[in-house]
Amino acid sequence: MGKFVKVAARSEIAPGTAKKVEVNGKEVAVFHIDGRFYAIGETCPHRGGPLSEGTVEEKVVTCPWHGWQFDVTDGVSPVNPAAKVDCYPVKLEGDDVTVSDTSV
Repeated sequence: MGKFVKVAARSEIAPGTAKKVEVNGKEVAVFHIDGRFYAIGETCPHRGGPLSEGTVEEKVVTCPWHGWQFDVTDGVSPVNPAAKVDCYPVKLEGDDVTVSDTSV
């Protein structure tokens, strides 16, 4: 695992929402779902849609541009497992949400 970078306070990402952040120059979407935080690459590989602006049902985000879907827990599409985005480890440190600068 890489270095963990503070990206937000817990209170900045309301339950059921996401926030676009930057981790050492990479755009990352951080999701707050059922009390847990997940981080995946911000950009949909189809046409570059912003995943942080997509709708989330359970743990699947749907890209707002063309409907591609990704599981926020691992970055893999439940529709087409060959389609995926980077997935980043998240740690909570006190009130801080931190994200690794290295994907898994």
